[in-house]
Amino acid sequence: MNLKINNRFSSELPADPDETNETRQVKNACFSFVTPTKASNPSLVHASEEVATLIGLNPKDLDSEEFINVFSGKTVLAGTKPYAMSYAGHQFGNWAGQLGDGRAIVLTEIDVNNTNYTLQLKGAGMTPYSRRADGLAVLRSSIREHLCSEAMFHLGVPTTRSLSLILTGDQVLRDVMYDGHPAYEKGAVVCRVAPSFIRFGNFELFSSQNDLTTLKLLADFTIKYHFPEIEGNSKESYVALLQAVADQTREMIVHWQRVGFVHGVMNTDNISILGLTIDYGPYGWLEDYNPNWTPNTTDREHRRYRFGNQPEIALWNLYQLANALYPLIDEAAPLEQILEDFQNSYQKEYLTMMLAKIGLTTVDDNDDQLIAILTENLQLTETDMTIFFRNLSLFKKEESEEKALEIVFDAFYKPIEVVEKVKESWLYWFTLYRNRLQLEAPSDESRKIAMDSTNPKYVLRNYMAQLAIEAAEKEDYSLIEELHLLLKNPYQEQDKYSKWFAKRPDWAREKIGSSMLSCSS
Repeated sequence: MNLKINNRFSSELPADPDETNETRQVKNACFSFVTPTKASNPSLVHASEEVATLIGLNPKDLDSEEFINVFSGKTVLAGTKPYAMSYAGHQFGNWAGQLGDGRAIVLTEIDVNNTNYTLQLKGAGMTPYSRRADGLAVLRSSIREHLCSEAMFHLGVPTTRSLSLILTGDQVLRDVMYDGHPAYEKGAVVCRVAPSFIRFGNFELFSSQNDLTTLKLLADFTIKYHFPEIEGNSKESYVALLQAVADQTREMIVHWQRVGFVHGVMNTDNISILGLTIDYGPYGWLEDYNPNWTPNTTDREHRRYRFGNQPEIALWNLYQLANALYPLIDEAAPLEQILEDFQNSYQKEYLTMMLAKIGLTTVDDNDDQLIAILTENLQLTETDMTIFFRNLSLFKKEESEEKALEIVFDAFYKPIEVVEKVKESWLYWFTLYRNRLQLEAPSDESRKIAMDSTNPKYVLRNYMAQLAIEAAEKEDYSLIEELHLLLKNPYQEQDKYSKWFAKRPDWAREKIGSSMLSCSS
């Protein structure tokens, strides 16, 4: 392997002087040097050739012993010094203090054609930030992260990428549902790839410690390398930084709502400063359109991170970032304006996105009402979000409302007699929709192409990932490869994979791993 090492984060920002992996409180440092736990017998489960090419590797590298050893943490690359990042955060709305990379270790940063990438192992062992955990990860959660990272990228959602999924050869003890019944599972490591893994919580840590020197160093570093369009290191620069982060965060959330993705753990330590989807823990996709759904068992009671609340949580998190940056600005008004604008801009961008989902390119005064009635109707009976919007593109503007209902009928989970009770509401909406389509110039064919490029046919439904996990636990990795290939083209018909364009099967409704998940990984 030939990687161009460029460790700018660890060379330009302050390091923890203690280089042990022992858990501790760390002060005045952006990271701690650590040594990954050596995997006893690593073996490759799956690797993405596309991501390998992105970072300058070739397919032959993926088959090498060196690749498996390096990206399992067994061997440290020459010229590198792995580290874990320090950060704090709010978890479920409560201040949690120091957190940090408890089971993630940055192998190195690399330069590829003047583009910088950070290579990070998830599940490679203890760090100073592991608290009471072991820093390891298991196969099931690693499969979910590996598949979802790539699926999200090909959906057009800003995200970290996943290079590889490797078994460590070691057993890891986990209590999946936190019910006092732990069991050993196969250990695994995923290599995550991103321009940076800096989070909101990195800034919160130094602000909470009143370490304004390191806070400024981190802010200046972030601007220099990730927002170079911002000039200088003044108060105005830090205001511009918050604005840029707010814009990218808003874009990410709009995409989540577009495809029906629910992150599950939108703590401030899990939110990227670059507007990337990171930390794929108990995530999930909406099966039926239910704004109150969350995949996280830990959040079952209050549902703070439910699908419909994600925009509000993004804004709440931005308030925490604004508070963290405030000491560098010492003026509230410009920060408050950014946060106020976020809400208004989100509403406009959300409406534009929803209009695109139903094939509308112009603007009408009644569009807000049209979308509001649509989202209300989607909740009248269980309605598969992915199938509904994908099939809607088959409707032609001259067809009847009854024909429209027939076209989307496969999206309904309930028997027809239940659907009949809401038929009047749907016929009313389709009347409004058909009339609205008359104001549009594009042909039915052009509209279908546009809608199909916005509404995916295939997403990583929760039960699909669970099937891949169950097969992999029996050392059958073929389903991982099949889903990986399928989800590289989520907007294409792919007739040979049509079995995956279907509603959630009944067996998956309450099955652990297919309905809700814990944070245990």
